[in-house]
Amino acid sequence: MRTAIDRIDAAQLALLAARGRLAGYAGRLKRQLGLPVRDPARERRVHARSRELAVQFGLAPDTARRATALAVEDACRRQQLPPGPAHDLDQGRTGAVGGIIASTMHTVPDSPHPHPGRPGIHAALRLLPPPARWAPLLRAMPAGVHHRLLSAAMARVLSAPLADGTLDFMRGRRLRIRVTDLGLQWVVEMRDGVLAVVDGEAEASVRGTATDLLLMASRLEDADTLFFQRRLELTGDTELGLTVRNLLDRLPWESIPLGLRIGLNRGARLARAARTAYQGSMPGSPCQ
Repeated sequence: MRTAIDRIDAAQLALLAARGRLAGYAGRLKRQLGLPVRDPARERRVHARSRELAVQFGLAPDTARRATALAVEDACRRQQLPPGPAHDLDQGRTGAVGGIIASTMHTVPDSPHPHPGRPGIHAALRLLPPPARWAPLLRAMPAGVHHRLLSAAMARVLSAPLADGTLDFMRGRRLRIRVTDLGLQWVVEMRDGVLAVVDGEAEASVRGTATDLLLMASRLEDADTLFFQRRLELTGDTELGLTVRNLLDRLPWESIPLGLRIGLNRGARLARAARTAYQGSMPGSPCQ
């Protein structure tokens, strides 16, 4: 009986995580289409439906209400909204904009393509060298400089989970971050309460291009989408890698210092637009 209960508990959490990811996808899609994120009428319908289902399943109404409220809170966090009674519970009306499956493949809130009415900007972006061109220069820098910069960035971005002990599972565990087009890689380990760059082998490895890693860090692209499209790859101890990914996915965006959020957002938008412009200038590109 306990084994069965444990499996149901795991299924509940898996469904809550899946619902939250879909809520995040739908929120990005609504912003992309200029639709309002808040929908009080939809919230009332979802609450009414949960009450009906509670009767059907023989569940206490208060239990159903609290479970629904938990899903609301998670959805609001993923959509970067403060929890409150006026927020859309499932983040969209049924059947809107082509359905759930189609919407998950379009999670970027604004178009990555340079504005067609601004050819000067498009041309200027084409002049920016792709990250691979910067690789020799970056590799020429002392490794200690890279290590200090990365350690400082992790300390600022992850200050909240470091302070409350959420990252304690990383004690004695090593994760490699590999930026493929820059030819850079670091092994990260928890030491003395901070994440430090260390030497040696890693148990798991996450790799991707500089632009895709930046898009994930800035929340302009969803980690699940990037992994599904194989733009990010996880190898080695997948349990460790997925634990880290899920933690970053749950990290409240507002816990990151405002200046750093702005820098990440603008840097990621610039990198994405430059990549699109550069790819469009290549011979035979469909973007031409």
